[in-house]
Amino acid sequence: MNDYKITQQVKRKSKRFAKPLSIFMVVMAVVLVILAIIFDTGLMLPAFLFAVLYYIFSINTDREYEYCLENGVLTIAVIRGKRRRKTAHTLMMQDMEVIAPNWHEAVAKYRKNGGTEKLKKFDYTSYDDNIPYYTMIVYENKEKIKLLLDLNDSMLEAVKRVYPQKVYMR
Repeated sequence: MNDYKITQQVKRKSKRFAKPLSIFMVVMAVVLVILAIIFDTGLMLPAFLFAVLYYIFSINTDREYEYCLENGVLTIAVIRGKRRRKTAHTLMMQDMEVIAPNWHEAVAKYRKNGGTEKLKKFDYTSYDDNIPYYTMIVYENKEKIKLLLDLNDSMLEAVKRVYPQKVYMR
């Protein structure tokens, strides 16, 4: 088998309320600092707390995912705030049961409302309505899990070349 490495970056779309909420936190911190300078220094603590809250909020709302397929091993990393990277899953593709679009019959028994099997679900999609996402059923540490992924065509083709009976495309 040839050596290969395919990497894909997926940026999660932020929620509607995230931008106004972060603006509100910054404005409140600035207003409280100004009021603390003019009136009472006791207002510095709430200003500092708003600044810390903004920092924590910005790290947790800005998420990206990186899928790396290398020689039959799929690694999924979560990148928070463009600074903190953590490997969420390292999956052997030989332990994969199926990859299919979310609406496909191959993954029908794993659906939330109409399925017969309940699995632990991990969502690593962009939440963009224009990008189709795929459901992957795979074993990790002898436990079957369900992954929702935004896979591009090159990654799907690479997996389909090795496991043609397990990959369903559009």
